[in-house]
Amino acid sequence: MSYKTVPGTKRTQKLVHLILHFIALGAGIFGVYIAFRYHDKESIPDMYTLHSWLGLSTICLFGLQWVFAFFSFWFPGAEMPTRGRLMPWHWFAGMVIFLMAILTAETGLVQRFKDLELKPGQEALIVNFTGLLILLFAIAVSLSVILPRGY
Repeated sequence: MSYKTVPGTKRTQKLVHLILHFIALGAGIFGVYIAFRYHDKESIPDMYTLHSWLGLSTICLFGLQWVFAFFSFWFPGAEMPTRGRLMPWHWFAGMVIFLMAILTAETGLVQRFKDLELKPGQEALIVNFTGLLILLFAIAVSLSVILPRGY
């Protein structure tokens, strides 16, 4: 999305895209570390839910995508024809990883809802509303990625 929202040269947009994803990768790795640390502290088993498997898979794929893209598109960068062939796969992998992150967030809400044994009421409404907002966010981002610039 930085290519559609950040004014400037293509290189500037690419740098912003690279930096924002690096920050997101660092935050994701930190989140996984905190989750494992919390599980150790509370004697909760690791990797026993769909949410945890999706989360770890997502952050691992995101890390691989970032490293691969860094060397293919930034430094030293592949030849232009090779970049052209890689770009559709880069976009596709990025969308898959983004949708995996959305699915991870949604399954995390469901898991939290179950763990807290929420009854119909204020807390349940907040969890459900948050889930709907995450879905709307995913739809908006997906639409902005697939629409051509200028829409």
